[in-house]
Amino acid sequence: MSGFSKRLTLADLVLIGAGGAIGSGIFRSPSQVAAALPSTGWDLAAWGLGGLLTLAGALTFAELGAAMPRAGGQYVWLSEAYGSLVGFLHGWAYFLVVATGAIAALAIVFAEYVGFFVPMGAVATRVVAMGALAVLAVVNIVGVRAAANVGGALTILKLGALLGIVVLGLLAGAGAAAEPHTIVAADPHAVTASGAGAAAGMGAAMIGVLWSYGGWQHASFAAGEAQRPERNVPLAMILGTAIITAAYLLANVAYIRLLPPSVLTTSPHVASDAVQAAVGHVGGAAVAAAVAASAIGTAGIFTLTTPRVYWAMAERGLFFRGVADLHPVWRTPVRAIVLQTAWAMVLVVAWGTFERIIGYVLFVDWIFFGLTGAAVFVMRRREGGPPVGYRVPGYPFVPLAFVVTSAWFIASTLRAQPVQAVAGAGLLCVGAIVHRFWSRRSRAAAR
Repeated sequence: MSGFSKRLTLADLVLIGAGGAIGSGIFRSPSQVAAALPSTGWDLAAWGLGGLLTLAGALTFAELGAAMPRAGGQYVWLSEAYGSLVGFLHGWAYFLVVATGAIAALAIVFAEYVGFFVPMGAVATRVVAMGALAVLAVVNIVGVRAAANVGGALTILKLGALLGIVVLGLLAGAGAAAEPHTIVAADPHAVTASGAGAAAGMGAAMIGVLWSYGGWQHASFAAGEAQRPERNVPLAMILGTAIITAAYLLANVAYIRLLPPSVLTTSPHVASDAVQAAVGHVGGAAVAAAVAASAIGTAGIFTLTTPRVYWAMAERGLFFRGVADLHPVWRTPVRAIVLQTAWAMVLVVAWGTFERIIGYVLFVDWIFFGLTGAAVFVMRRREGGPPVGYRVPGYPFVPLAFVVTSAWFIASTLRAQPVQAVAGAGLLCVGAIVHRFWSRRSRAAAR
């Protein structure tokens, strides 16, 4: 028997897509977003814009997923559209920064929230984070079915926690009514109440918004193990983004109702504080447990999906050859999982804080988001027309809106976090050199 086992259903893929996005962001980023904008109306507009952008991306990616439903997803599409260099740079960035950085950040958040119950110092927090990553690696090694079950259960738990917050906000919320509906920014010079000031603050706000929405595309990485991938992978991305958008908008309405604006803009743990304001300390502890489970659940989904990218690279001779091997019984890419987990642990030790990691992750990730959106135009032109089967609705406006907004977000991140952005760009330059080495080695081996 060779290749992956087709064990993932549509429901599994929807939960992977939704669970890949619902990590720690929606539980802690809303304060960062609110602080960058002058009113609760602008705050909700930012989350709505993020949802529309994510849906546009899902509708666009779905065409590529229907036409090329293979393990590795986005890596395969980029390679087919632009050649092996761009595909390799995507996988290179995912391994060194994007996926492993996200996994490291989520593991740190998990350990920090465990500290809500068992106070820990910085060293102990990192040890707990690395221990959690080791457990996730073992779960994913022993089989995709076990990993999907664990990830699905944790995703349902996340959605249940968000639903609980929404219900509390609708039934008990009074925080926003206690103060005027004007948010006081953490930096009073960052924004003004004018539309121009809000537009300037939107760029900074979208860093937190898009970090929270990111991850929906991970359903495509597992296409090689999906049942009816040409149908289920695109549908899962679309359904997953719809669920995420509805959940995030409702959760932010609840936060606004439960917390006064002055608290909303400064709270480092906005979800816990919101629930604690409504039902007391027990509610805050319950949310802390849910956030811990949510963070580690998303890290688990990334541990399931992104090793398939490295597997696809190795299959093409652009990574360590052994990474392309599957376990003879479990049919999982064991070496890819171990390699990714080991590097994520290095990042936990080296960077150690959530905030330092996400700047690197977002800048590089959105470069490839924009390129993937543009790949729809490239592939249609190359094939002489739209593919048979699923076609992105609203073409060319929907993919064009996604590509343009991706470019805007990349520029905004460059202004807001120039050090991380420049480091990310340097990483890609190094990747181009490494690609040349792997290509030569692959051609030599083929002779």
